[in-house]
Amino acid sequence: MDEEEEQGLVKGNGKKLQLTIDEVIEEYVGSFGFSQLLHVFLVSLAWIFDSHNTLVTIFTDAQPQGWKCISPLCHQNASSSSVCGFKSGTWEWAAGNSSSTIAEWGLVCDRKFLAALPASLFFLGSLLGSAVYGRLADAFLGRKRTVLLSCLLTSATTFLTSLSPNVWIYSLLHFANGFSRSGIGICCIVLSTEAVGRKWRGQVGQYGFFFFTAGFLSLPLIAYPTRTCWRNMYKIISFLPLVYAIFILMPFVSDSPRWLLVRGRSEEALEVLKRYAKVNGKKLPPNLSLLEPSSSTDKVAGKGTKNLWNTKWAAKRMALVMITGFGVGFVYYGVQLNVENLNFNLYFTVAINAMMEIPAVFVGSVLLSFTNRRLLFSLSAYIAGISCIVCIIFSSTSHKKGNQSKGSLAQLTIEAIGFMAASSAFDVLYIYCVELFPTNIRNFAVSMLRQALMLGASIAPLLVVVGRLSPSFSFLVFGVLSIISGMLSLWLPETRNSPLYETLEQQEEEEKFNATSEDMGIELGKEVQK
Repeated sequence: MDEEEEQGLVKGNGKKLQLTIDEVIEEYVGSFGFSQLLHVFLVSLAWIFDSHNTLVTIFTDAQPQGWKCISPLCHQNASSSSVCGFKSGTWEWAAGNSSSTIAEWGLVCDRKFLAALPASLFFLGSLLGSAVYGRLADAFLGRKRTVLLSCLLTSATTFLTSLSPNVWIYSLLHFANGFSRSGIGICCIVLSTEAVGRKWRGQVGQYGFFFFTAGFLSLPLIAYPTRTCWRNMYKIISFLPLVYAIFILMPFVSDSPRWLLVRGRSEEALEVLKRYAKVNGKKLPPNLSLLEPSSSTDKVAGKGTKNLWNTKWAAKRMALVMITGFGVGFVYYGVQLNVENLNFNLYFTVAINAMMEIPAVFVGSVLLSFTNRRLLFSLSAYIAGISCIVCIIFSSTSHKKGNQSKGSLAQLTIEAIGFMAASSAFDVLYIYCVELFPTNIRNFAVSMLRQALMLGASIAPLLVVVGRLSPSFSFLVFGVLSIISGMLSLWLPETRNSPLYETLEQQEEEEKFNATSEDMGIELGKEVQK
């Protein structure tokens, strides 16, 4: 629309032009212009810190690779392959006691179960934090300020973790760190997708996972120079989210216009859209106002999350997403942890593991542009499950060959395919969840999915331990759960190219209307054929 047409509208009847946010973005701002690209880039940077804090224990809590005798009493029994038979002070770790938490606090032999405590508490903290941050982002702080709070708390708890005097304080701080970082993932994906047009939501949601993978890939580069002192690694990664929060997030990132509108702050929402349009080289009509969604009383704090469980269709949908998320989280993190048992250099293994995610994210981004979400998710889950089950054949073969713990190249290839498929299912499920629920409960819904994923992640290490005794059993469980997750998704509605609704009432009315229209179309088609 040019300036003359705009003036004509104003002079002609003086009426305001009322449009939804979707209509404003599609018609005037641009579905995905430079302003949204910059916004998505700046928001997605936070995924790097989420990755660092989630996976740092691969190095800081690693089992030391070797030990050596420092006493004659030790040399007398040097043929032993375990340190459990030696007295304390007669031997030491080859890389030094500060190379990992296991080495520093002696978490071996009868204390080896304590080595799993920090990681388990981290995921439990993430589970609890997801619920709290989801509520804060929807009902109180908004998306931007919730990410800001999460980054600041993540920085503080990570630095405090580096000062831990013993494994108990270390585990407690890991719980706090898991709680703190959980707001990053659930808010960043929503903050990114709510700023773009409907056809770009899938790809934009995937961009965040590129940055998660970048953080994963950067871990070996941080870990290797700090390999003699695990505390230094925590200090380095604690500095990054603080810098990001103060110098990037606060001054350059805007909150979601959709959330501002739902909270009754339509003028602020319109200002955000005007800034997007200006950077894109466009201009909004001067008589434009945003059409507020139905049931504006949902602005009351907490009512949106309460209505989810009181609304039958939303509660059923949320339950299906959570059960599916549990299986996906279990398989994704379980297969990822299982790679650590390969007999390769730890830094090389982690780098290869991280690179497996790149094709998953890239292929997922391309396919999301023209493929139905439900189909893509279910196929990814099926491929991951079938790959895990096929691995049973190779794990049995390598077990029979006896003393060597190395698997075959074929097994490694199948595991890689399975992991990439599990990664793709994990990423697509986030996008799917964002599109399944309206703005006033969207962050809450994503936080519930995050809780289900973290619950699966907290249990997965137990199966990995069982898998050291029976690889076939662990692969079977991973495979069956992945296939079940894919089957459950068939009961969810398709969301590709559907609008992002603002409230539960609006979404229920629109979906009922669309369903009725489809039924009438089918009936008319049958009558024409007759």
